[in-house]
Amino acid sequence: MPMRSFDFTGAEGRRLSGRLELPTGRLHGWAIFAHCFTCGKDNVAAVRIARALSGAGIGVLRFDFAGLGESEGPFAETSFSGNVRDLIAAAAAMEEAGMTPGLLVGHSLGGAAVLAAAGDLPSVKAVATLAAPFDVTNVLRQFEPHALEAIAAQGEADVRLAGRPFRVGQGFIDDLRRHDQGARIGALHRPLLIVHGPLDDTVGIDQSTKIFLAARHPKSFVSLDHADHLLSRKADADFAASVIAAWAIRYLPELAEQPVLPTDAEAEETGAGKFQLTIRAGGATFPADEPVSVGGLGSGPSPYDLLSSALAACTTMTLRLYADGKGWPVTRIRTSVGHQRDRGQTPADLFTRRIAIDGEVDAEQRARMLEIADNCPVHRTLERGARFDTVLGEPPAMAEPAEAHAQAMERVAKG
Repeated sequence: MPMRSFDFTGAEGRRLSGRLELPTGRLHGWAIFAHCFTCGKDNVAAVRIARALSGAGIGVLRFDFAGLGESEGPFAETSFSGNVRDLIAAAAAMEEAGMTPGLLVGHSLGGAAVLAAAGDLPSVKAVATLAAPFDVTNVLRQFEPHALEAIAAQGEADVRLAGRPFRVGQGFIDDLRRHDQGARIGALHRPLLIVHGPLDDTVGIDQSTKIFLAARHPKSFVSLDHADHLLSRKADADFAASVIAAWAIRYLPELAEQPVLPTDAEAEETGAGKFQLTIRAGGATFPADEPVSVGGLGSGPSPYDLLSSALAACTTMTLRLYADGKGWPVTRIRTSVGHQRDRGQTPADLFTRRIAIDGEVDAEQRARMLEIADNCPVHRTLERGARFDTVLGEPPAMAEPAEAHAQAMERVAKG
C-alpha cells in the first residue's frame, strides 16, 4: 500500500513521527490509529490494521506517542493524559492537511486513549477499540511489584516492560488514577465498536464487557477467537481490520466525496527506499518506483511505465469511441506499449505499440482503426512535444478541465 511520512507537533511542542497509510480505490474517509502501551507506530498490529483499512478506502495515520519510536521527548515525562492530548493534536494536523479524521481506532491503552479523546473531536463520527481496558490503571499489571515500589520511593525508576527497559515516573502512575473512563464512555454519543479476544491474558475480556455496559447505543462487540493481546497472528489483525472497515464505512458517508485539487497528478516521496513515491491522480492513489536493478524497491510502475500506460489507455479509449460510433462489432480492444531509447536516432525515444482488436471486423476496418490510433490525444502530445512551466511552491498546478481529454478523444473518433 502507498505510504508517506507525516510528522506533526504534539501537545507539548514535541515533534511526533507518523506514517500515513494512503487509501486505495474509493476514499471513504480518514482515521487515526493509537498504538498499544510502549508499542509504537511500527508495531505489527498497528501496521497490519492500518494497511488493511487503507486497502478498504480508509486512510490511516499511525504515529509514535511522545518518548517512543521516532518521536521526541523522554518517556519518563509522558502520561496517559499527554497521549490523549497528542491524539487531539494529530487530528488537528490532519484536518489542516485536508484529511479530517472521522474514525479513531485504538489498541490496548491506545484504545482507552481514543475513548478519552473522542469527546473533544467533533469531526470523529465513530470509535473502535481493540483489547482496550476500561480501567486505565490496568496497565500497572505489567509492572513488577518491586518496580512500583521503586518508583514510589524514588519518584521514577527504570523498569522492564514487554522485555524492554523504560524509565517511568510517579507522575505517569498518578495520572492514570485520575481518569474516570466510565463517565467518558457514557457521554461518548458516538457509534462504538469493541473488539476483544476472550483469551487475552494482558487485558481481560471483562474490561471490554465494562466498556460495552457503560456505552450507549449504537454499540457493537466482536469476539476475536484465539487472538492474543498483541494480535500477533496476521489472520487476527486482518480479520479485526476487515470488521472495523466494514462497520466504520457506514458512519463515514459524508467523507466519500473529497474536494478535488486543481491538478492532474501529484507525486510525493514516501521515505521508503530511494525512489518510491505516492501518486495521486484521477481520484486514485498508487505507488510508483524504479526496478530493484537500478536501486529501487520495485514496488510500482516506473515513470516511463506510467508514460507508456497513458499512451496505451488513450489509444484503447479512442478506438472504443470510434468503433462504437461506427457501429462496428468490436468486442474487445487491448493495447500494449513498450518504450526504448536509441541515442543514435532522432528522436531518440521509440514507443512500440501493439493493438489487438477482437470482433468480426474486416481488414479495411482494422486498417482504419490503426490510422485512428495515431490520432489519439496522448499520441499527438508525444509526437508534437510540449511546453513546460515549472515553479517552486506548495500551491497545486493548474489543470485543464477533467472532461478535456474525453472531448479530444471524441473529436478524433468522429474524424
